[in-house]
Amino acid sequence: MPVRRPYAVNIAMTYLQKFWQEDQGQDLIEYTLLLAFVALASAALFSGAGRSIKGVWNSTSSTLAVANSGS
Repeated sequence: MPVRRPYAVNIAMTYLQKFWQEDQGQDLIEYTLLLAFVALASAALFSGAGRSIKGVWNSTSSTLAVANSGS
């Protein structure tokens, strides 16, 4: 004798079976991984650029301080 389940459970089981059989979710995972890679690469790039900008700012500041003290 088959087991009778509530209607909501049948809907959930049908949804899960369709979700498991579809391959469209794979695209979502691939795009998510690609987005994570781009975010990490951008963070590394901005971190390096921040140090470079800090060096330029310090150089400019010291040059202005020397020019100001000479007058």
